[in-house]
Amino acid sequence: MRLSLPESGVPAPIRVAGLLVSVQGAIAVVVAVVLLVRGVAGADESVVNGFGSAIWFAALGAAVTTGGVALVLGHRWGRAIAIVSQLLLLPVVWSLLTDSDRPVLGTLLGIVVLTVLGCLFSGPATRWLADEYVDTDD
Repeated sequence: MRLSLPESGVPAPIRVAGLLVSVQGAIAVVVAVVLLVRGVAGADESVVNGFGSAIWFAALGAAVTTGGVALVLGHRWGRAIAIVSQLLLLPVVWSLLTDSDRPVLGTLLGIVVLTVLGCLFSGPATRWLADEYVDTDD
């Protein structure tokens, strides 16, 4: 499989969002590996099923990483994956800020999520997305 270089017309906010989303996906894959190792090592699974959670984190992490890399490489379809993943993280941010008593983690994750959404909905990003639909044959 050969990866193509990023298109020269890809705006910087898209690449920044792609990089941040790729890191989020990679973190989810690392969590999957940790959960798998804990499950194999015989950790107590009376509260959480480590193997099921590992599969969930691996699948979502792989999809999010793919979307992030797609954005970095200039593929417009990665934007949908990135937006959905950020919207799904907003309740996690809220939970970290309020119920779980982890305001530092919630604040950091919130900054990342809002940065990614800001990048994806910025003027250059929306113009870049709209360029695909503009008929240049006129």
